[in-house]
Amino acid sequence: MPHVPRSLMSLGIAALLAAVAAPAQAQTPAQEATGHTLPAGTRFYVDPDSDAAKQAVTDLRHHNLADAKAMAELATWPEAHWFTDGTPAEVEDQTRSLVRRADRTGTVPVMVAYNIPLRDCSQYSAGGAQSDADYQAWIAGLARGIGRSRALVVLEPDALANLPSDCSADSDPTGTLTAGRIADLNYAVDVLEQQPNTTVYLDAGNSHWQSVGAIAQRLLQAGVERTQGFSLNVSNYFSTDLLDHYGTWVSNCVWFASKGPDWARGHADWCASQYYSPAAPNDGQPGNSVNADDPSTWHWTDQWFQQNVGTAPAGELAHFVVDTSRNGQGAWTPPAGKYAGDPQVWCNAPGRGIGDRPTADTGFPLADAYLWVKTVGQSDGQCNRSIPGGTVDPEYGIVDPAAGAWWPEQALSLVRNASPALGFAPLARPGNGASEAGVK
Repeated sequence: MPHVPRSLMSLGIAALLAAVAAPAQAQTPAQEATGHTLPAGTRFYVDPDSDAAKQAVTDLRHHNLADAKAMAELATWPEAHWFTDGTPAEVEDQTRSLVRRADRTGTVPVMVAYNIPLRDCSQYSAGGAQSDADYQAWIAGLARGIGRSRALVVLEPDALANLPSDCSADSDPTGTLTAGRIADLNYAVDVLEQQPNTTVYLDAGNSHWQSVGAIAQRLLQAGVERTQGFSLNVSNYFSTDLLDHYGTWVSNCVWFASKGPDWARGHADWCASQYYSPAAPNDGQPGNSVNADDPSTWHWTDQWFQQNVGTAPAGELAHFVVDTSRNGQGAWTPPAGKYAGDPQVWCNAPGRGIGDRPTADTGFPLADAYLWVKTVGQSDGQCNRSIPGGTVDPEYGIVDPAAGAWWPEQALSLVRNASPALGFAPLARPGNGASEAGVK
């Protein structure tokens, strides 16, 4: 803990900074996992050296007490740790260090494996391993670093929703790159699932991207049946209720095409989706025109699943986790006519806020956890709202920081717009099984 001048003690800042460090102290043991499931009592690891914790100290030293308090509050909540590069030996060492720190606090670290070749179609978050062989060696190093420790792994955000064949019309003419992507993800699933206490979620994009059937088919190809399930909304802004609804459809579609009736096997493409149908049947009820962002119009898809899937066995359905780090205000809709091209609604969307708190007790049957997967306050990249030749983001009047860079002003905005209001994370109390990440 940094030195705090006595003149500030009376203002309670010492207590704020103590709260930043508190999650790293000894706590009650987390509930033991059964197999690879995620118990509702799971507590997630909080990094005492996070960007937010450092910013709280910086703000304090500049006598900016309000901002210091906001960043101190943010720093008490668990966020994912992203692994994005390095050699197999380096990622093994980094992962082992993280799980050991988490083990000492009785918590589970949330990790993101984000090093797939041709990552992000060479856009803002371009990078990744140089070859399939390099990637598989890297993911094996990450798995060795986890070992027998507990860990939750979100596997390769956007890798399935944005296959090499999706990047452009001529990005993968022979399909070789896409086949390599699927092989890499299957390898990652197998090597991570060999670790006895690792819970794996294959990323599946979000509700405004691939249709239910398309992403279900891709999940099946990548080995989702050998994992706990899939992740949704990573680094995006769609509301939790939207993702819970969409995720339930995807889970049921996976079951329909793999374990459902014989006539459905292999036919995830038959599943109705959030885009079904562009001209829905007219029954005289609201919602005759389906809107992928308006669940009140989704009753046609609900009806399709009721008629064709029914009630699938609960124990055979894939579960999911949702990134709620920035979805408290829902997705951003730019003013009509403001931008002639793509407004990049996914990129540093203005006016957004933190959403549901990290917890493994979601109250929603298939949602294992709400997590802060995207680091709150890290930039999505240098957005220009598709203005030709533009470098300045007109929403902020600046050139945005590079993807992954800490952006204090954005972090503060997300905290101030949080819904519900943020506050400090509750600390676990001896004997009650509570979680510093357990209350929404």
